[in-house]
Amino acid sequence: MASRKAGTRGKAAATKQAQRGSSNVFSMFEQAQIQEFKEAFSCIDQNRDGVIGKSDLRETYSQLGKVNVPEEELDAMLQEGKGPINFTVFLTLFGEKLNGTDPEEAILSAFRLFDPSGKGVVNRDEFKQLLLTQADKFSLAEVEQMFALTPMDLAGNIDYKSLCYIITHGDEKEE
Repeated sequence: MASRKAGTRGKAAATKQAQRGSSNVFSMFEQAQIQEFKEAFSCIDQNRDGVIGKSDLRETYSQLGKVNVPEEELDAMLQEGKGPINFTVFLTLFGEKLNGTDPEEAILSAFRLFDPSGKGVVNRDEFKQLLLTQADKFSLAEVEQMFALTPMDLAGNIDYKSLCYIITHGDEKEE
């Protein structure tokens, strides 16, 4: 009987530890950040089933103007989750990326979607229009506030490499 109780306690402890392990991801972020991640997750979860799948990723890319995403690229994204990507897994992936690797590269990759020529700049007016009309829409005041802090080139385009540096390091890069 005593050995049965010990076995039961061991299972209960393992269950509680697993729950704590998954809840630790929530302690990595402030509540406002978690809410922003939840909104991002909702934008990507196109079919609203609570899990990000290949069709969700394809549709999200399509809305961003990239329609011919290779299957291998979508599969690689999904494999990072090592199983179904629900919100907790999504948050864990971001936590790992932000704490384990350089997030600057991820941000640069996102901006590169809007820079097909690879010049390191994004058209200010086109980007403003996207911010005002797509996904988690910005207000005009928010866009103007962001642009007030955003490095621009002489033509008025966004220098996204410098912007990424500011986002990830807090200061403008000294050259």
